[in-house]
Amino acid sequence: MSAPALPDYVALPSLFVRLRRATGDGWRDYVDHPFVAGLAAGTLPEPAFRHYLQQDWLFLLHFARAYALAGYKAGDLAELRDASAKLAAILRETDLHVTFCARWGLDEAALEALPEAPATLAYTRFVLETGLRGDLLDLYVALAPCTVGYGEIGAQLLAGPRPAPNPYREWIEAYGGADYQAVARDHVTMLDRLWQRRAGGARFDDLARIFAEATRLEAAFWQMGLEAE
Repeated sequence: MSAPALPDYVALPSLFVRLRRATGDGWRDYVDHPFVAGLAAGTLPEPAFRHYLQQDWLFLLHFARAYALAGYKAGDLAELRDASAKLAAILRETDLHVTFCARWGLDEAALEALPEAPATLAYTRFVLETGLRGDLLDLYVALAPCTVGYGEIGAQLLAGPRPAPNPYREWIEAYGGADYQAVARDHVTMLDRLWQRRAGGARFDDLARIFAEATRLEAAFWQMGLEAE
C-alpha cells in the first residue's frame, strides 16, 4: 500500500519545503519517529503518551509566549494579525491536553505545577532565544517544525490505516483536521511572505541551521515520551 499523499503545503514549492529538504534525514527522524508510529498503530504505551502530553502542555505555554513575541516583532498589521491568530490557536490546543489529562485526574493547576523535562526546556528556550536574538523570520523558522510538522504528521496519520480501537484517534483527528491544517498552511504562507520581505539568498544557510536544530529538538521531544515509559 502506498503512503498517503502529503498535504499541499508540504508538496508545493515554498521556503518551508526548501528548509525541510535541507534538513535531510533529520526530518524523517522526526515525522517517522517510533513515537509517531505508535500513535498511528494505537500501540504507544499509555505512560509514554501521558508523559509526553503533560510536557507538551508546558511546551505550549512557552510557544504561546513565542507567538506573543512574534506580535511584538511584527512589522505590519498582517504580521501582527497572524501572530495573534497563532497565539489563539495555541491556547485552543491546550484545551485538548486538559481534556486528555482530566482522564488521569490532572487539572490545569496540576499541569502548571509539573516540572519541565530537559527536552521541554531545551526546545522551548531554543525557540525563545532565537526569537529574541533574531527577527520575525528567524522566530517563525524555529517554530515551523512544530507548527507545520504536526500538521504534516496529523494529515498523514489521519489519511493512513485506521486500527480499531485506537486510544490516540482523538489526537490524530485534532492535528489532521481542518482547523489545525489551516494553522499549518498559514504558517507556510507567512514564512514565504517574511522571506520575501526580510531576507536574501545569502540568509538561507543560517535559517537552515535554525530549522535543523528545531527539528532535532522535536525528535528529542518524542524520544522523551518513549523513554518515560
